[in-house]
Amino acid sequence: MTTPITIVGAGLGGLTLARVLHVHGIAATIYELDASPEARTQGGMLDIHDYNGQVAIRSAGLHDEFRKIIHPGGEATRILDKHGTVHTDEQDEGDGTRPEVDRGDLRKMLLDALPDGTIRWGAKVTGVRGLGDGRHELTFADGDTVTTDVLVGADGAWSRVRPLLSDAKPAYAGMSFVEVDLRDADTRHPGPARTVGGGMLFALGPGNGFLAHRETDGSLHIYIALTKPADWIDGIDWTDSDKAKALLVDEFHDWAPEFHALITEADGALVARTINALPTEHRWARVPGVTLIGDAAHVMSPFAGEGANLAMLDGSALGEALAAHPGNIEEALSAYERELFPRSAEAAGEAARNLALCFDANAPHSLLDQFAAYEQDAR
Repeated sequence: MTTPITIVGAGLGGLTLARVLHVHGIAATIYELDASPEARTQGGMLDIHDYNGQVAIRSAGLHDEFRKIIHPGGEATRILDKHGTVHTDEQDEGDGTRPEVDRGDLRKMLLDALPDGTIRWGAKVTGVRGLGDGRHELTFADGDTVTTDVLVGADGAWSRVRPLLSDAKPAYAGMSFVEVDLRDADTRHPGPARTVGGGMLFALGPGNGFLAHRETDGSLHIYIALTKPADWIDGIDWTDSDKAKALLVDEFHDWAPEFHALITEADGALVARTINALPTEHRWARVPGVTLIGDAAHVMSPFAGEGANLAMLDGSALGEALAAHPGNIEEALSAYERELFPRSAEAAGEAARNLALCFDANAPHSLLDQFAAYEQDAR
């Protein structure tokens, strides 16, 4: 089978690309590993920026729908030190520049905006090869093959499409996260609910800390951040939650007791993962008929808050470029990549700097100083 435009991956970037193409009357097919939209949870809250993520949403013609899923109060921010001292406690001003939305709600909004049949669920790509003249063949786990004139890798950090363009692989950034949830927080976990507040929490110390946010269902999603060797996660049995919680509490033995409660009161599974990043200046030479968007192109640490925003902007920018250059695929891909590379390098550099800044010897004061500088510049 031959398809003109093939997108591998139904994340936010791939969905945005397909939607923008649909707005311009251009058909595309997405191949997604997950068996269905409900196959796995979609993560926590996202702040969608007015200068990139919201630009993509407007390009997709979905800004009105987006306004309906915003979490009121979600932009509130607290910054604490390890002793529980509150250094910043800002309320959500409701100006809409960085509103918070649930990732699952955002993905559903994009899914609902696509024609039936756009996504082929349960399609695991096992191989990709060039056929010449810009055409590529994809092979799937069930033995099926697809040939395409335009191939877009939107398949995340460990992309199967990236090797067509680049030998780069994500490397460990020096930090690991353990994610936990506290459900029905105001009723069942009032102490942690007070600690986190109504929006985002940064509780930072040298080398470790807590990032947390309140979700739209009233739960708290906590990221326990630790500077550890890359193999640290593999040496712990995370299915033994009692033992794992005790280990984590010990890592924060010199922190105030209210932070220990973020660990000990956690409901359900503890999910551990490493933070990985591609080189800051990752780019590639133009290869006919193929390109990358989102984490496939520029996976970075989450400390710039740009991953989802850039994925959507990449998708919309590529869609607009393909629409603006009908019949000239290479000009469209070249135009897209000329803007992609400096944009992603700037964000990746910021993410790397912020990761170091948030957990340096002066934490959380380095972050507070940066926020103060931003406010001064805004004036």
